[in-house]
Amino acid sequence: MARTREVYFYDYAADFGLSGLAGTLCARSTLRLDEPVVLDVAESEAEDDDHRLGADARLLLESPLPDDVLHTVWLAAVRRCFDPAEEGTDTRTWLERVADLCPPRAPERDPYEATSLDEARPVVPEEELRTAVAAEIESAAAGLGLRVAVPGVVPALLRVVREADADLGFRLFLRALKAYSVPVGADTYERLLALGDGLAYPRVVVHDELAVRWRPLDPGRRDFARGRFGLPILAAALRGTEWTYGGTPREHIQRVADDGPGHAPGAYAAVLLDDAWRLLDSAVPSRAVGLLWRTATGRLNVLDEDEFDADGRVWLEQVSQVCHAHLAEVDPAYAPFLSPARTDLTEAVLREVREAVHADAEPVRGVARVLEDVVTAVDPDLGFRLLLHILTTYGVPVGEARRGRYRALAAQLGFSEDHLDDRLPEDRRGVS
Repeated sequence: MARTREVYFYDYAADFGLSGLAGTLCARSTLRLDEPVVLDVAESEAEDDDHRLGADARLLLESPLPDDVLHTVWLAAVRRCFDPAEEGTDTRTWLERVADLCPPRAPERDPYEATSLDEARPVVPEEELRTAVAAEIESAAAGLGLRVAVPGVVPALLRVVREADADLGFRLFLRALKAYSVPVGADTYERLLALGDGLAYPRVVVHDELAVRWRPLDPGRRDFARGRFGLPILAAALRGTEWTYGGTPREHIQRVADDGPGHAPGAYAAVLLDDAWRLLDSAVPSRAVGLLWRTATGRLNVLDEDEFDADGRVWLEQVSQVCHAHLAEVDPAYAPFLSPARTDLTEAVLREVREAVHADAEPVRGVARVLEDVVTAVDPDLGFRLLLHILTTYGVPVGEARRGRYRALAAQLGFSEDHLDDRLPEDRRGVS
């Protein structure tokens, strides 16, 4: 029978279970950490609804793993900041005390929650997971051997994965990487993140504290997992007048420029700056830039001259300044540059923009000529992204034939699938 896995991101915002406890103890390593203090911390986490902590301890206790393997893995996970042996206790006995503080219990769910979680529950065969996690541990063996001041950590982690539980073994492996700042390459990081996503972890379980050797920033990057990026996502954040509840315009720029889990520091700021620069350096008139921005944000009827975006170019200068400041902070060595414009797709994108003239929404028709200028004189990539965003903003339905062309263009531009999916309203009348 297939194992029923948890939807961890629903219950936890950060690391959890035994690996979460190890992370908490590492963060307290400058304070006194004897067994009573550590057990108090464990009990506090269990009372704070970490039902996984006791389950993790019981998984190890029920496994055939000898005490020396459990001891090795624990020391690596906590950077030796708490050693049960120094308290005169073997690791199994200490785990039993943790398990006693965390009796088995499952979160109470109402029927709707239970149904929703069942639909989101990951399905990963244990043997498949064991193979994948073991491969990552073996790939990191050299770095673990050089950095982790605990002899035998690689074989010990492999035994946890193969003889106890691959999910727990993966989290303890991540914790050892973080505890000793073992550097991992960007390709490795992406594989680790994919494993965490497959297990429904909150992304911070993989991302936070991990020492990643990032690739150089590329303003031409387009494969962002959350879909939109650059000026379109900033326009979505500042739509209409609702944005005022979320902070100042500058704070909204900063949030869009900030990098969530899964991306190199500065990745979103680099592409946002690229978009702003292109329009600032273009021959598109200031009035047209303002019309384009106001249309994209659904702010055509906001006429106050004191509004933050009353002058489109002045507003884009502010966007540029915030991005520059963010990039200087997170990657001081990065020298911003414009990525090559996708002029090979000018005609294909232009055809789609000209289709927008037939839209029922007047604001879309009113900005179509400016979008044409962006496509021909600035960058087809930016023009296409703004077109998609504006069609979404005004709920313009898109038929399957046109949607298929959009998908083909998005693929050629390197966008993630999420850039189109579930955003554009469908045209069920069968028109193109």
